[in-house]
Amino acid sequence: MSMQQTIFVTGGASGIGFAIAEGVLGQGWRAIIADRDERNLDQSRKALAGFGPDVHFLQLDIADEAAVVHAVERCETQVGPIDGLVNAAGIAKDVPALDTSADLFRRILEVNVIGSFVTSREIAKRMRERGRGAIVNIASVSGIRGNVGRVAYGASKGGVITMTQVMAVELATSGIRVNAIAPGPVDTPLVREIHTDQIRAEWIQRVPQRRYGEPSDIASMAIFLLDDGKAGFVTGQTICVDGGFTAAGLLGH
Repeated sequence: MSMQQTIFVTGGASGIGFAIAEGVLGQGWRAIIADRDERNLDQSRKALAGFGPDVHFLQLDIADEAAVVHAVERCETQVGPIDGLVNAAGIAKDVPALDTSADLFRRILEVNVIGSFVTSREIAKRMRERGRGAIVNIASVSGIRGNVGRVAYGASKGGVITMTQVMAVELATSGIRVNAIAPGPVDTPLVREIHTDQIRAEWIQRVPQRRYGEPSDIASMAIFLLDDGKAGFVTGQTICVDGGFTAAGLLGH
């Protein structure tokens, strides 16, 4: 890929998405930060002001298909070809299965799966014409293991993992790589909102490294997967960045 590639990051104004956008800019690449939250976008603008013309901001709800189609078209025209996409936008709720409404389930699928799919589809259409590109989906260990309270969220992230594999297989001959990262518990605003002290203690007990990840732990893996020079033969994979959580069996005392 060219030295200065352009990476489109959804959910890029906070948490993992923001850390990835920072990592992208740190590589000397361009970042397009798309986020639904106007306040977070304003904070990101201030935080990243030093990067000048290398960073672009976009208010976007990925659950709105027409808005996504329009946004991608506009970015390709105004900023230039999009070389990479990171689907970091997502929503989470911790609710027991038997208390989960169909509406909540639908809303989580709408954002986490369909929103990521539509954004990938629109950007991949353009990548295909150029014969290259990389897509990184942010999944979760909850899409791999049965974590209590995550019936809708876990199902959505399981969907993201399968979607990653299917798109990787379909797009491989077009020079497009598609991978996913499954983070374990990571200290982000979203997690701080839903993890009570009790839940935090349980996670720390079950993660062999006995800690939460930092957004930068996920960002460095995303940068690796976006880089054709380093990850050119890696596609269709879900890489867990989880301090050993998914590998853990019996943990000592």
